[in-house]
Amino acid sequence: MEFLEFFLDNVWAAHFLVLGAFIFAMIASANVNRTFSKYDKVKSFRNVPAHVISREILDSNGLHDVQVIPTRGKLTDHYDPRKRVVALSESTYNSTSVSAIGVAAHECGHAVQHATKYAPIKIRAAIFPVVNLVNRTWIFLAFFGMFMYLPGLINVGIVAFLLASLFQLVTLPVEFDASKRAMNPISSQNILDPKEQVGARKTLTAAAMTYVAALLVSITQLIRLLAIAKRR
Repeated sequence: MEFLEFFLDNVWAAHFLVLGAFIFAMIASANVNRTFSKYDKVKSFRNVPAHVISREILDSNGLHDVQVIPTRGKLTDHYDPRKRVVALSESTYNSTSVSAIGVAAHECGHAVQHATKYAPIKIRAAIFPVVNLVNRTWIFLAFFGMFMYLPGLINVGIVAFLLASLFQLVTLPVEFDASKRAMNPISSQNILDPKEQVGARKTLTAAAMTYVAALLVSITQLIRLLAIAKRR
């Protein structure tokens, strides 16, 4: 509690706290790219493309109606629950590398979460529309309120940002669980051999740390916002 009070009472310290979180986020982002590139050079022993592996994992979970499609970009892989598609980036779709297979299996993990009604992913989907709105408005509400000395508007802005931070918090178990679900078939279905599994796990761990970093950035920004508001 004293730690929090220190930053709430010292705006400049809160600024440096945010800076530290941003530096950590940059390091995490660089690390996931470096780790993906490292294991992208390691081809799996089966030499089967990631999109085929994805199909195998989905079918083994009874998700025959979920499509696997290519999408533009690098590391733009995602699962779209509305369209029921696993979208694999250009760097993943046709690749037979350890990192690509790890990423593809992770996205399939999200599809399995959706199919099994995994609670955190349902919560994240439910609050997403609200979070999408507040992400565009919180800064205007909070800082306009500070500029015009309107405490009520400042508080609305802070609550809006708190909702955005809650989304980051809920995202953590979703991502870690998807990685766990990814590694299960990779091991049980002999998709990668034991040495290759190490590379896939490292790739997924590096990716997970970017979500940890995003949460830290949100928390430190909230602390800074509270510190600025406290001075008004």
